[in-house]
Amino acid sequence: MLLYNVTVGIDQASEEEWLRYMKETHIKAIMDTGMFLSHKMYKVLHDSEDGTISYSIQYFARDINDVQQYLEKFAPPLIEEHRRRFQNRHVTFMTLLEEV
Repeated sequence: MLLYNVTVGIDQASEEEWLRYMKETHIKAIMDTGMFLSHKMYKVLHDSEDGTISYSIQYFARDINDVQQYLEKFAPPLIEEHRRRFQNRHVTFMTLLEEV
């Protein structure tokens, strides 16, 4: 089992809009690719000095092939849509983890 983790820092003023978009549109589009078995979303509980709120969105995949196919075939337009919609209001980084 692999975990594809996306951590997003979103400006406080955009948090509600971003959460609605993620829950209603973005996560659904990612899950509709069929590359992930399930997902979870967590709010990171820490004080931020830069005025952002952080979230961890976790997508669980069967194997590396599903993650690679997602990254090559499906991710580019989804990432671009998110970037364009929340331009200058977020930072994002991704991590791939393997269950041991």
